[in-house]
Amino acid sequence: MEKRESFASRLGFILISAGCAIGLGDVWRFPYITGQYGGGLFVLIYLVFIVLLGLPIMAMELAVGRASRKSIATSFNVLEKKGHKWHWMGYAGIAGNYILMMFYTTVAGWMLGYFYKMLIGQFEGLDTQQVGQVFNNLLANPVEMTIWMVLTTVICFGICSFGLQEGVEKATKVMMVALLAIIVVLAVRSMTLPNAGEGLKFYLLPDFNRFKEHGIWETIYAAMSQAFFTLSIGIGSLAIFGSYIGKERRLLGESIHIAALDTSISIIAGLIIFPACFAFNLDPGGGPGLVFVTQPNIFNSMSGGRIWGSLFFLFMSFAAFSTVIAVFENIISFAIDLWGWSRKKASFINMIFLIVASIPCVLGFNVLSWIQPLGEGSTILDFEDFIISYNLLPIGSLIYVLFCVSRYGWGFDNFMEEVNAGEGVKMPYKLRWYFTWVLPAVILIVLIQGYINLFGK
Repeated sequence: MEKRESFASRLGFILISAGCAIGLGDVWRFPYITGQYGGGLFVLIYLVFIVLLGLPIMAMELAVGRASRKSIATSFNVLEKKGHKWHWMGYAGIAGNYILMMFYTTVAGWMLGYFYKMLIGQFEGLDTQQVGQVFNNLLANPVEMTIWMVLTTVICFGICSFGLQEGVEKATKVMMVALLAIIVVLAVRSMTLPNAGEGLKFYLLPDFNRFKEHGIWETIYAAMSQAFFTLSIGIGSLAIFGSYIGKERRLLGESIHIAALDTSISIIAGLIIFPACFAFNLDPGGGPGLVFVTQPNIFNSMSGGRIWGSLFFLFMSFAAFSTVIAVFENIISFAIDLWGWSRKKASFINMIFLIVASIPCVLGFNVLSWIQPLGEGSTILDFEDFIISYNLLPIGSLIYVLFCVSRYGWGFDNFMEEVNAGEGVKMPYKLRWYFTWVLPAVILIVLIQGYINLFGK
């Protein structure tokens, strides 16, 4: 059995935990959802939900990790009362991390592929339609997609195999600092484009017409679910980092640092995309294609576009890789906790397994495109995302909350003792009522409304 590792520094813990939360949800999903739901007003509602929903659940997940010193695979076994069945959540958590990586490695591979395409100048001289065709060609080519997916998986498991301090912490620190530097440079460049002011207005000033168009409830729900999903809470991908830290700092303060870093990246990503859309007359509510179709067009029409484009997709790759490395770390820890494997063995076997398990997602866009599990036009990726986003994240979060507040679980007093061990921001005891009744109700609303939105239309 390997000795439990720990972080070399507090900064390492905060950057890696934020890296896990900072992913394509921030830099890919956040800008286009903000564009659809009325800019500034949506951002404001989103920030409220980060505080009301994100922080408490994150603190609970970190507390369970730190108290048990285990991954989600065995953390409930350590803390639950004898004869109780909370540890069944461990199986859902393990499945969640694997299913997430079965499609996330493919999307991370797209970012890496686009970084390479930008670097070699593949987009130069193409018109808008041809730029869109590049993405369609990528999706239609299973070999190219598999190459980028395999590269992503091998690189990230390779980093994890060196250990927590020597691999994960060192690599993530470099990537996160580079990511912050690149995003600030890109934001400054974008805000100095002609007509950028209109884009900033669109992004930061509330637009009540767009707000009314979608309805108050739909906008609130969109903000609530974005706050929920952006932090990757519910499948133990943050709990693992709780298990590596000491009791020097209170966990609410650490959660605030992680959420603040995550939210800053989201908001700065909007400062890159909206001014650029308005400078080049492109639709800022353009849905998921914003990154792969809109952005290359923008870089094509900028002076030095190839350099800016390469930097942008390098930043997107870092954002995706930071999440992949964090979740791979969790997956490796399952094998260490459950079977006592060495880190190298756990890395190698899981790498092979995940390459094979990710193939259906890749083929779902071409060879297996006839499989449309969620109705016409849907893909295997959509189905895997549905299992995670609409089911395992909210259900997992609900179980973490109930485990921490219920006397049948770990119990509120035990949770409070753990979350408030050390120095820093204290979790107030009087929030017990909110945690016990309001938080589970809100999570249930997210769960049920997600199903209504998907199947009720």
